[in-house]
Amino acid sequence: MKPTLFVLAAGMGSRYGGLKQIDGLGPNGEAILDYSVYDALRAGFGKIVFVIRKDFEQAFRDVVLKKYEGKVETEICFQSVDKVPDGCTYNPERQKPWGTNHAVLMAKDIIKEPFAVINADDFYGRESFEVLYKFLNEVEHEQNHYAMVGYRVSNTLSENGSVSRGVCVTDENGYLTDVVERTKIEEVGKKVVFTEDGVDTVIDPNTPVSMNMWAFTPEYFDYSLEAFKAFLADKGQELKSEFYIPTLVNQLIKEHKATCKVLDTPAKWFGVTYSEDRPQVVMKINNLIKQGVYPEKLF
Repeated sequence: MKPTLFVLAAGMGSRYGGLKQIDGLGPNGEAILDYSVYDALRAGFGKIVFVIRKDFEQAFRDVVLKKYEGKVETEICFQSVDKVPDGCTYNPERQKPWGTNHAVLMAKDIIKEPFAVINADDFYGRESFEVLYKFLNEVEHEQNHYAMVGYRVSNTLSENGSVSRGVCVTDENGYLTDVVERTKIEEVGKKVVFTEDGVDTVIDPNTPVSMNMWAFTPEYFDYSLEAFKAFLADKGQELKSEFYIPTLVNQLIKEHKATCKVLDTPAKWFGVTYSEDRPQVVMKINNLIKQGVYPEKLF
């Protein structure tokens, strides 16, 4: 069975000022997620599942899903604050859903095969989907062997200032042992540095960082459900606490329940965080089309 691509598309993109998941950036109105779907299909993925918010379902169907008809099987599921396990309670004043791993949990009854998880508004590059597909094929009949694509930090920097990245710590065999969040990484001169407590530290430009691109097998949903119940018991009354993918992966690693291989990719990441980023992304996509990496019209 071919692996599935699971796309996290439930966020509004408040800093960007609109539904950046379906903002047309390509020459024929293609969104970033269209390029991810295209890359996933040519890598070999067999189905695409999107998690979205119910209130923009029709726009998503009209603008996104319609173009995939007859080309790939698609399904959608919905993330909302009230989708919690039976018997769990939370602060009734909470309005925001519970984070990226809560979004993953929304597909528990849909995805029964190995799957990859990505953000809708990040441009990951063809090579990353190829290494993910290869890994998922290798673990099709296994359990508790996961992976994340580790982007070389120098390939994820912004020309407009510093970025926050989850810097990966690996063992001698390339397995993840920890993810350390660094909130201010940038290129200074010809070196990559992060700043913490006013101190600049130079890091290797090839250091792997997480861009929320993961590979899991289906039992990950069971771990997610139990961990989410514990999360709600501990933090369910808080208004802004979030249930993140790296938090659970770190927990499973430390409890020796699972391993997570860090997969190297030469791909260059880019994305739209602020509206000022949009022109650069449009330019980069056009350059890739000129180089023959993508056709002018994807679908």
